Amino acid sequence: MTECRNLKLIIQELAENAKVIDNDQLIEAEKLIREAGRIFIAGAGRSGFAARGFANRLMHLGFHSYFVGEPTTPSIQKGDLIVIGSGSGNTASLVSMAKKAKSQGAKLVTLTIFPENTIGSFADVIIQIPGVTSKADNEQEEPDSIQPKGNSFEQLSWLIYDSMIIDLKRETGQTEEQMFARHANLE
Repeated sequence: MTECRNLKLIIQELAENAKVIDNDQLIEAEKLIREAGRIFIAGAGRSGFAARGFANRLMHLGFHSYFVGEPTTPSIQKGDLIVIGSGSGNTASLVSMAKKAKSQGAKLVTLTIFPENTIGSFADVIIQIPGVTSKADNEQEEPDSIQPKGNSFEQLSWLIYDSMIIDLKRETGQTEEQMFARHANLE
C-alpha cells in the first residue's frame, strides 16, 4: 500500500488552520442555536453543501432547522436564527438574506474569512476561518496549499459545523438512538 500524500497534506493543512479557530465564537453560536425558535442555514456553492449537512444534523438533534432556498422553508421571524457560511462575506444572495433576516428581528451567525465584509457587519456572532477565496478583493496572506482557493474554507466550515454538533448533542442530552429515529427513512 502507498500512502496518499495529497490527503495527508490536506489534513495537515486543516489541522494547522484549525489552531486559529476561536472556540469562544463557537460557544456563542451554539448558545444562539439553543435559544432560537427555528434555525435557518444558508450558503452558496460548495459552502452551501457544508451548510446543508449542518441543517440536516441539527434536525437529527431535534432542532427546527431549514436550509434556505428549499420550497418548504418558512418565513424567518423574530426569535429565529440564520447561520450563513460565506468565505467572502459579500456573496450578493447571502447579503440579501442577512439583511432580510435582521430586518425581521432574527439573530445572525456567520462563518467567513472576512468578518469586516458585509455579512459580518450584520452578524451577532462571527466565526472567522482562515483561508482564501477568488471572490474577495481583500485577500488575506495566502498560506501554502496544494488545494484550489476556497477548499480549505469549505472543509473547515464542515468540520466546524460538526464540532458544534458534538457540543449540541452533549448539551441537549440526545442519544444516537434519538438522532437516528429522526433520520430520513424514505431513502
